[in-house]
Amino acid sequence: MQAKAQIFVPGAGGLPPLFVSSRHKPPTFIHVQTIDKYRSYLLLEKGLSANTCAAYVQDVTKLVQYLDDEGLDLRAVKLDDLHRFAASLYDLGIAVTSIARILSGVRSYFEFLLQDGYIDTDPTELLESPKRPDHLPEVLTLDEVERLEAAIDLSQPEGQRDKAVIEVLYSCGLRVSELCFLKMSDLYLEEGFMRVTGKGNKQRLVPVSPKAVRELEWWFADRSHIDIRPGEEDYVFVSHRRGKHLSRITVFHNLQVYAERAGITKSISPHTLRHTFATHLLEGGANLRAIQAMLGHESIGTTQLYTHIDRSFLRQQILEHLPRNKR
Repeated sequence: MQAKAQIFVPGAGGLPPLFVSSRHKPPTFIHVQTIDKYRSYLLLEKGLSANTCAAYVQDVTKLVQYLDDEGLDLRAVKLDDLHRFAASLYDLGIAVTSIARILSGVRSYFEFLLQDGYIDTDPTELLESPKRPDHLPEVLTLDEVERLEAAIDLSQPEGQRDKAVIEVLYSCGLRVSELCFLKMSDLYLEEGFMRVTGKGNKQRLVPVSPKAVRELEWWFADRSHIDIRPGEEDYVFVSHRRGKHLSRITVFHNLQVYAERAGITKSISPHTLRHTFATHLLEGGANLRAIQAMLGHESIGTTQLYTHIDRSFLRQQILEHLPRNKR
């Protein structure tokens, strides 16, 4: 059931009920048109079953939603755009095998677009499916996390925003998409929680560390001076220049810049901070079940889990086991 829009002041009393809502805007006309024709192509020309066609269309819909969110023209998509799309799937926590299947559908879609004259060249010709990683993702040390934040120039307009972004990614364990779509009405800072919309539009309550609360409050002081576009007012993290909520690509790019400034040679992404969050908590002795709940792990029913793990217990795990909170 979709909730009604509400005005909410961060830090106001009362925790929210958990509910499911959609955040994707509808596809553009050209995407709707080409997907309909693609469906007919699979059924009539390829002779695929209705179930197989539905699976292909569902996978391609993920791509067109991404293109619409990023403002990309279907007819001008490049290989780099598809690489970033694949990276966004990874950051959403989608398994490598599932990403490979989705990219297979994307190749089929662009083959159809080329045959039907929508595009002149096929950007998927050199698109490779991801291989299952044979090692765990990179993990930052506590020193590296602090060097990353120290590399931010707070005299720049976006400085405090980016420091808050990194702190929330690290100390709350958010996926990059969850961070980009985080709303002011999702914050309950006095209680020390935020409401996060994750995979499958499932919602969970995530504890917010005291340091993350401070960084957010300092960012809100800067944010109040930004000319934010109509319809974008509720997003927590917005662009100074565009007045719109941050994109995943912007967060990824900025993180790379700060990592280079900090002299960090590890290959890192927003997902690295999420993995670092979980690893630091685990190494500090936090309860594994609590970590899974905070991450919104797919193998645990989020809403059901909150009936078994008290919210105050989850928050205590953050306060006791995330390294910087012990100082």
